[in-house]
Amino acid sequence: MKTIKILFLVYIVSFLLNFIWENIHYLLYTHYEGGEITRFILFRASLADALILTVLAVPLLFIWYFKRNIWLIIPVGLILAILIEMNALMVGRWAYNEYMPIIPFLNVGLTPTIQLALTGYLTYYFISRRMNVSHS
Repeated sequence: MKTIKILFLVYIVSFLLNFIWENIHYLLYTHYEGGEITRFILFRASLADALILTVLAVPLLFIWYFKRNIWLIIPVGLILAILIEMNALMVGRWAYNEYMPIIPFLNVGLTPTIQLALTGYLTYYFISRRMNVSHS
């Protein structure tokens, strides 16, 4: 039961952090699938981000090695975000406007690239402290 409670809390915290993030940085995009970026689209994207981070939470919060190295969400989050962005840009799911800072050589936006790494780390750090899922 404690595992379900922790994962539920991970989902809720990561959803909230990602919902805030999505609502701040959506202004750096021109469209989503050729149309307007609505609050519903931002809500749905936040649900998906929270699901990704919840799945990644299993080893980070419950396996001793990963609990001691919770920072590993940063490179994993970066890699996942880069893959998601590259795919979405390639198929035209969304496009950036002129204000999006672009990472050279990768040609992906900076804010979406750091999103999962940062919101994931903040979520796991908060949960591990709050639920006594210790790092040591």
